Amino acid sequence: MSWSIVLAKRDAYQAAFKNFDVAYCAGLSDEDLAAIKEHYNVIKHFAKLKSVRSNAQAALKVQEEFGSLADFLWSFVDSEPIINQWEDSAQMPAESPLSVQISKALKKRGFKFVGPVTTYSFLQAIGMIDDHIKTCDFHTSNRKRRL
Repeated sequence: MSWSIVLAKRDAYQAAFKNFDVAYCAGLSDEDLAAIKEHYNVIKHFAKLKSVRSNAQAALKVQEEFGSLADFLWSFVDSEPIINQWEDSAQMPAESPLSVQISKALKKRGFKFVGPVTTYSFLQAIGMIDDHIKTCDFHTSNRKRRL
Protein backbone atom coordinates (compact mmCIF):
# COMPACT_ATOMS: atom_id res chain seq x y z
CA MET A 1 0.00 0.00 0.00
CA SER A 2 1.36 3.39 -0.90
CA TRP A 3 1.75 6.32 1.48
CA SER A 4 -0.32 8.44 -0.90
CA ILE A 5 -3.32 6.15 -0.28
CA VAL A 6 -2.84 6.40 3.47
CA LEU A 7 -2.41 10.17 3.36
CA ALA A 8 -5.51 10.56 1.19
CA LYS A 9 -7.50 8.91 3.97
CA ARG A 10 -6.07 11.07 6.77
CA ASP A 11 -9.19 13.20 7.24
CA ALA A 12 -11.39 10.10 7.45
CA TYR A 13 -9.08 8.59 10.07
CA GLN A 14 -9.12 11.78 12.12
CA ALA A 15 -12.91 11.85 12.05
CA ALA A 16 -13.34 8.12 12.72
CA PHE A 17 -10.91 8.05 15.63
CA LYS A 18 -11.85 11.42 17.20
CA ASN A 19 -8.58 13.10 16.22
CA PHE A 20 -6.72 10.04 17.53
CA ASP A 21 -7.88 10.50 21.10
CA VAL A 22 -5.93 7.70 22.77
CA ALA A 23 -8.48 6.95 25.49
CA TYR A 24 -11.30 6.90 22.94
CA CYS A 25 -9.37 4.59 20.61
CA ALA A 26 -8.37 2.27 23.46
CA GLY A 27 -12.02 1.80 24.39
CA LEU A 28 -13.39 0.96 20.96
CA SER A 29 -15.30 -2.33 20.72
CA ASP A 30 -15.23 -4.70 17.76
CA GLU A 31 -18.69 -3.36 16.90
CA ASP A 32 -17.37 0.23 16.94
CA LEU A 33 -14.53 -0.78 14.65
CA ALA A 34 -16.94 -2.56 12.29
CA ALA A 35 -19.05 0.60 12.12
CA ILE A 36 -15.94 2.67 11.37
CA LYS A 37 -15.00 0.23 8.63
CA GLU A 38 -18.48 0.58 7.11
CA HIS A 39 -19.05 4.33 7.46
CA TYR A 40 -15.63 5.94 7.00
CA ASN A 41 -13.18 6.01 4.11
CA VAL A 42 -10.48 4.11 6.01
CA ILE A 43 -8.45 1.08 5.04
CA LYS A 44 -10.85 -1.83 5.38
CA HIS A 45 -8.37 -4.44 6.67
CA PHE A 46 -9.99 -5.36 9.99
CA ALA A 47 -6.74 -6.39 11.68
CA LYS A 48 -5.33 -2.94 10.91
CA LEU A 49 -8.43 -1.29 12.33
CA LYS A 50 -8.14 -3.44 15.45
CA SER A 51 -4.52 -2.32 15.75
CA VAL A 52 -5.74 1.24 16.34
CA ARG A 53 -7.35 -0.03 19.54
CA SER A 54 -4.47 -2.29 20.61
CA ASN A 55 -1.89 0.40 19.84
CA ALA A 56 -3.86 2.94 21.87
CA GLN A 57 -4.02 0.46 24.76
CA ALA A 58 -0.27 -0.16 24.47
CA ALA A 59 0.37 3.61 24.35
CA LEU A 60 -1.59 4.09 27.57
CA LYS A 61 0.57 1.45 29.26
CA VAL A 62 3.73 3.18 28.01
CA GLN A 63 2.39 6.49 29.34
CA GLU A 64 1.86 4.93 32.76
CA GLU A 65 5.40 3.55 32.82
CA PHE A 66 7.35 6.41 31.22
CA GLY A 67 5.13 9.45 31.71
CA SER A 68 4.46 9.76 27.99
CA LEU A 69 4.98 7.96 24.72
CA ALA A 70 7.32 10.80 23.75
CA ASP A 71 9.53 10.19 26.79
CA PHE A 72 9.74 6.51 25.88
CA LEU A 73 10.66 7.18 22.24
CA TRP A 74 13.13 9.99 22.93
CA SER A 75 14.94 7.80 25.47
CA PHE A 76 16.35 5.85 22.52
CA VAL A 77 18.30 8.94 21.39
CA ASP A 78 18.98 10.57 24.78
CA SER A 79 16.48 13.31 23.83
CA GLU A 80 18.69 14.48 20.95
CA PRO A 81 17.38 14.37 17.38
CA ILE A 82 19.40 12.63 14.70
CA ILE A 83 20.29 15.24 12.12
CA ASN A 84 21.43 13.63 8.90
CA GLN A 85 23.53 15.46 6.36
CA TRP A 86 22.21 14.07 3.09
CA GLU A 87 23.34 15.69 -0.14
CA ASP A 88 20.56 14.06 -2.14
CA SER A 89 17.23 12.46 -1.28
CA ALA A 90 18.41 9.22 -2.90
CA GLN A 91 20.76 8.79 0.09
CA MET A 92 17.89 8.58 2.59
CA PRO A 93 17.19 5.10 3.85
CA ALA A 94 13.76 3.56 4.29
CA GLU A 95 14.79 2.26 7.70
CA SER A 96 17.74 2.42 10.08
CA PRO A 97 19.21 0.46 12.97
CA LEU A 98 17.33 2.88 15.26
CA SER A 99 13.99 2.23 13.57
CA VAL A 100 14.62 -1.52 13.80
CA GLN A 101 15.41 -1.17 17.51
CA ILE A 102 12.36 0.97 18.27
CA SER A 103 10.11 -1.22 16.13
CA LYS A 104 11.16 -4.26 18.16
CA ALA A 105 10.62 -2.40 21.44
CA LEU A 106 7.16 -1.26 20.35
CA LYS A 107 6.18 -4.77 19.24
CA LYS A 108 7.43 -6.17 22.55
CA ARG A 109 5.05 -3.75 24.29
CA GLY A 110 2.07 -4.89 22.21
CA PHE A 111 2.06 -2.44 19.30
CA LYS A 112 1.00 -3.82 15.91
CA PHE A 113 1.90 -2.82 12.34
CA VAL A 114 4.99 -0.92 13.47
CA GLY A 115 7.71 -2.39 11.29
CA PRO A 116 11.05 -0.65 10.80
CA VAL A 117 9.97 1.28 7.68
CA THR A 118 6.77 2.59 9.27
CA THR A 119 8.70 3.38 12.43
CA TYR A 120 11.37 5.25 10.46
CA SER A 121 8.71 7.39 8.78
CA PHE A 122 7.15 8.08 12.17
CA LEU A 123 10.52 9.11 13.63
CA GLN A 124 10.92 11.54 10.74
CA ALA A 125 7.40 12.91 11.27
CA ILE A 126 7.92 13.61 14.97
CA GLY A 127 11.32 15.22 14.45
CA MET A 128 13.52 12.54 15.96
CA ILE A 129 15.20 12.12 12.58
CA ASP A 130 15.89 15.09 10.32
CA ASP A 131 16.24 13.68 6.82
CA HIS A 132 15.94 16.95 4.92
CA ILE A 133 18.77 17.34 2.46
CA LYS A 134 21.41 19.82 3.64
CA THR A 135 20.31 22.54 1.22
CA CYS A 136 16.63 22.34 2.20
CA ASP A 137 15.24 25.34 4.10
CA PHE A 138 13.76 22.90 6.60
CA HIS A 139 17.02 21.14 7.48
CA THR A 140 17.79 21.82 11.15
CA SER A 141 20.93 23.81 10.40
CA ASN A 142 19.05 26.08 7.98
CA ARG A 143 16.09 26.64 10.30
CA LYS A 144 18.45 27.80 13.03
CA ARG A 145 20.03 30.35 10.67
CA ARG A 146 16.63 31.74 9.68
CA LEU A 147 15.63 32.46 13.28
